[in-house]
Amino acid sequence: MRKIALVAAASAAALSLAACSEATEDSAEATMENAAADTEANMEAAGDSMEATGEEVAAEADEAAAEVEAEVEGETEAEAQAD
Repeated sequence: MRKIALVAAASAAALSLAACSEATEDSAEATMENAAADTEANMEAAGDSMEATGEEVAAEADEAAAEVEAEVEGETEAEAQAD
């Protein structure tokens, strides 16, 4: 009788471990999906930031070029930018 109870207990333990393992796999998969979504959002935000910075640098470069052109050609900055 003890052997039957021991086998039943071992079987129950094995089943609970199998269920736990499946739950752990599901949890790991959810964690991985969340990490991928976070990474994608961060990459998009970084790309937007880099794009805005590039536009600022381009505008400043245009302004600096107009200043230099105006100084070299003896005209106003507005005239240099119009060229």
